[in-house]
Amino acid sequence: MKIKSDTNGKLFQFKIIMKKSFALLLLLFTAAFFTGCEDVVNVDLDEAAPRLVVDAAINWQKGTAGNEQKIKLSTSTGYYDSNIPTVSGAVVNIKNSLGTTFDFIETVPNSGEYICSTFVPQINETYTLTVISNGQTLTATETLKPVPPIDKIEQETKPGFGDEGDAIEVKVYFTDNGFARDFYMLRFKSSRKAIPEFNIEDDEFFQGNQVFGLYRDSDLEPGDNLDITLYGISERYGNYMNILLGIADGGGPFSVPPATLRSNLVNQTNFDNYVFGYFTLSETDHVNYAIE
Repeated sequence: MKIKSDTNGKLFQFKIIMKKSFALLLLLFTAAFFTGCEDVVNVDLDEAAPRLVVDAAINWQKGTAGNEQKIKLSTSTGYYDSNIPTVSGAVVNIKNSLGTTFDFIETVPNSGEYICSTFVPQINETYTLTVISNGQTLTATETLKPVPPIDKIEQETKPGFGDEGDAIEVKVYFTDNGFARDFYMLRFKSSRKAIPEFNIEDDEFFQGNQVFGLYRDSDLEPGDNLDITLYGISERYGNYMNILLGIADGGGPFSVPPATLRSNLVNQTNFDNYVFGYFTLSETDHVNYAIE
């Protein structure tokens, strides 16, 4: 191989030295980078002012009275904070279309949990939630949606993908009523995982037919428990949950940063002072399934 040198030999030697020095620096930087990956780095984040968070999911399990209901109030907090601040001293109630009011009372001081033991759930009834806290009045209106019963549950073992071992698949079957546009949510809570998984279903393509929701996990073993709940939900809540789940999953490496996910509660005192959370009402069906 013929190497073309500079007319000045010293300049050529200097270039070789500089290339070797650059390569050595690159190697040292790379080693330091991968070693540093083992350290926890806390990034300074801009923190917004705390906002009210309303957890108002009214769920009526089939076969029960549904009179015991709970609404939780808290505030948003910093990313690294482990404690969730609760909100006490609020006035919380739900009113149906006939004007009957169901009061939610904070029975345990400073718990942020407001309890009602006299709630009357009714399918397709419209309810309005009112929350008065810190001089702000918030309202939201939703309809209690029905849900079909869970027909059956089937379990299969399927080959894993890539390096994944065999995975257990659980199929939850239910039959759409076929009379209206319906939306459903399936919640799967494995005894092996701290966080549940959710599926949102729309009956647009299976109107009036039997359909199944699928849960797949390579960590499941015989004897484990899988807590399964099927909810009837509104289209608006389905859209909200799809966005929320997309944010929780990160949306992929090339996704656009998500916008602030607003609650369906409207601040009647100051519209711009929005809150987080959602008011929803669902009939539910529940099965605690034992993995075989």
